[in-house]
Formats: sequence, structure tokens, C-alpha cells
Amino acid sequence: MLGPGCKRARVAIEACREAWHVHDVLTQWGHEVLLVDTTRTKQIGIRHHGRKTDRIDAELLARAVEQGGIPVAHVLSPARRELRDVLGVRRALVETRTQYITTIRGLARSRGERLASCAADNFLAAVTRATLRPETRKTIDPLVSALQRICVELARTNLRLEELARHEPTIEKLTTAPSVGLVVAAAFVAVVDEACRFQGAHQLESYLGLVPREASTGGKRKLGSITKQGNSYMRQLLVQNASGILRVGDADDPLRQWGNELVARRGRKIAVVALAHRLAGILWAMWRKGTVYEPKRLGLRSPTEQNATAAATGMKKAAKKAHNRSLDTARALRTANVVAREEADA
Repeated sequence: MLGPGCKRARVAIEACREAWHVHDVLTQWGHEVLLVDTTRTKQIGIRHHGRKTDRIDAELLARAVEQGGIPVAHVLSPARRELRDVLGVRRALVETRTQYITTIRGLARSRGERLASCAADNFLAAVTRATLRPETRKTIDPLVSALQRICVELARTNLRLEELARHEPTIEKLTTAPSVGLVVAAAFVAVVDEACRFQGAHQLESYLGLVPREASTGGKRKLGSITKQGNSYMRQLLVQNASGILRVGDADDPLRQWGNELVARRGRKIAVVALAHRLAGILWAMWRKGTVYEPKRLGLRSPTEQNATAAATGMKKAAKKAHNRSLDTARALRTANVVAREEADA
């Protein structure tokens, strides 16, 4: 048995939802805890021969600890865990809001009525202003009421995320990259945790599942689609960000120009993924060197130190982004509260 008064032991546990908490408790008790990377457990024999039980897994882990062959997983710092948790809450709220909006629009359409197209932040106001038949209004009212609460909580979560980001200078610097906002930068910091734990950009890109599958043998190299390993949410954000660069990015930015050239040669889908791959490497390099995004430094193998003027310009852009984001969040919170009061008065 393990406890605070027990002799110090080496403990191996598979990475899971509660693993970080168990790791912290056992570490406080003085034990050495090895968090096992579940994506590499086949290396120590788990799931071999089609057999997997808790008893077999425990024996294999114990033998691997003795032999020093444990594939260790990274343990996030407490600050990054909190950041990841807030991002998880925000993601759940955004997905729920999207589902409710889609359902409300569908119910209106099924009755021959349409709601005006608008941004998600303005949907509640659009529903309130819309001229709908009483029976339609009665049907969607439960969803609208729930959506009001979701919008308020989403605005509050965004404020909480901004508060956490203020304690992470790296996040502000990463937002100087094209189309990179608070959510993408915060997610990148929460997932990577420490830039120095990756030896190079390619290692990080592989960690995020943005490199091609490979099945090379007999001197022949065979590449396929990307591996899609690692954090799927971070990969999704990077792909969305890359798509945004191609769609509305600065036409003079070399990153967009490179992406447009790739679109012409290989098509948009491949270009978006390739741009997401490159963007991950750029963000990692910015973090590792403590610099802001500077277009003219792209592609340099041994870039010189960033001058103070470029750094100041980049941070000014980041501050403007943060100011606009705060205004949008405050506006969304006010709108949600106003709509909620109007519904209550009605």
C-alpha cells in the first residue's frame, strides 16, 4: 500500500484523466511517479497477443520500471493545467451554443420561417427581433432560454481566459502571428507547456500530428496523409487559423504568399494543412526565442537578434488585438444580459 508514511517507491501509472492529480498526491507523499505515455505502451508489451487486463498491465509496467524502459509522458505544470481546463470549458460552451443555434434555425425552417444570418454573438438579439408565429416562438423558447444562459457563461469564461493570459507573456507575443488570437495562442501554450522540451520544430509538428504518415521499406519511401496524433483540438485550431490566413490574411505577408503558391500547385486542402504545419513551427520558434512575429525573418536559417523596434511594433499590434477582444467580450456579455432581462420582462 502507498501512503504518506510509506517507504519511498517508484510508481508507474498510465496517463488518464485523473493521472495528474494522482501524480501530485503521490509526489507530495515522497514517491517517484512515472506517468506512462499511453500512445507508446506497445513498446513494453501491453496489448500484445490480443490480451489486456489490469493484472497483465501492472506486471508489464513493473518490469519496465525495473529495466528502465518506461515511455514517460510529460506532466503539465499547474498553471498550464488551469489554462487547459478553462479552454476546455470554453470549447464545450461554444459547441453547445452552436448546436442550439443550429437546432433553433432548423425548427424555424421546418415551419416555413427563416432567421436572418448573423454572427453567433448576435444570434440572441436576432431571434428577439425576428417576426415569428406564436407557435414557433413557443417551440423554440426553451432553447432560447438555455442559450441565453450559455452566452452569459461563455462571456464570463472569455473574461477568465483573458485574466489567465495576462499572467502568460508568451501568449501575448504569440498573438502577433497572422490570424492568431487569444484562444489559439493560449491553447498552444497549454498543450506545449515548455518550448524547450522539443528539440526542433519538426518534433513539435510530429507531436501535434501534422506530419505525414510513413510506411517506407526496401529503400522506397511511402508517405500518406497526416498522422493526426496528439491533441486534436490544437490541430483543429491550427488548421482553422491557416484557413483564415489564406482567406483574410495580409496579402503582403510571406506566409500567405507561400500558402497561395501551394494552393496553385497542390490545391487548397493540402495547402491549409501545410500552412498549419508551418505555423506550428513558427509559433514554437517565437516562443523559444522570446520574439514577436516578424515577416522578414521567415525562412532564415540563422536569424539575427530581433531589434527593439520590431519587437515594440509587434507588441503594439498584440495590445490592439487584446483591446478589441476585451471590447467584444464585454459587448457580448452586455447583449446576453439585456436579452435575458427582456425575456424575463416579457
